[in-house]
Amino acid sequence: MLLTLRQKLKSLRKKFYNNKIDTIKLTFDSKFNKIDEESIIETEILRQIDKSINNSIGTFHEQVLGGIKGYELGNLSGFDIKAKDNTLFADIKNKHNTMNSSSAEALFQKLARYADDYKKAKCYWVQILAKGSFNEHWAGDINGKEYSHSRVFKISGDQFYGLLSGNENALYNLYKALPLAINDFLKTVEKNQTNGQNSALAEIKKQTETSQRSILDQITFENYSYYLGFEKL
Repeated sequence: MLLTLRQKLKSLRKKFYNNKIDTIKLTFDSKFNKIDEESIIETEILRQIDKSINNSIGTFHEQVLGGIKGYELGNLSGFDIKAKDNTLFADIKNKHNTMNSSSAEALFQKLARYADDYKKAKCYWVQILAKGSFNEHWAGDINGKEYSHSRVFKISGDQFYGLLSGNENALYNLYKALPLAINDFLKTVEKNQTNGQNSALAEIKKQTETSQRSILDQITFENYSYYLGFEKL
């Protein structure tokens, strides 16, 4: 997982100048906040990196939980985690507020179908970052309809980690171990002489030496040269 994330971030930095960047917004950010072009591009690179990491966090939790003895990953089978004996199915969301009402309704219906198909199964909507610590039946009004099922639950991340591992402090222990694991991982991979973030900016600056454009103009040209008038940049 860490290697995959590192490769994704490296690719993101490398291809930054080819991404569709909202340079009009960056112009507002630069002028109103009085930030020079280099700094505003560095900030945008970091924003994209942060977005990529956020998108990978759910996968991280799935792989950790799916590695616990007796459980496995769904691998695009309609669930994220299941017990190998079909007594548990779970759909994992990193945050409690990532679904609208239609998504919540569809998720409840999916979990209820698993519960109906597997009579011994408990089915969970897992909220890794929840507003409290809980393990309770998921019942209530969704899109104007009443939903409830005796074996459909919603559960916070700490309690789900505890449920699968048998250790109620499992998520806390993961939190404490994660920095050490990442540091150990980074020691095993080849260290680049040039920071990826700076190399992306350096590549853009190198192009400006030939084009004589500003940094923002260069990124705008790379992204929108096919728009009317933008070929004049």
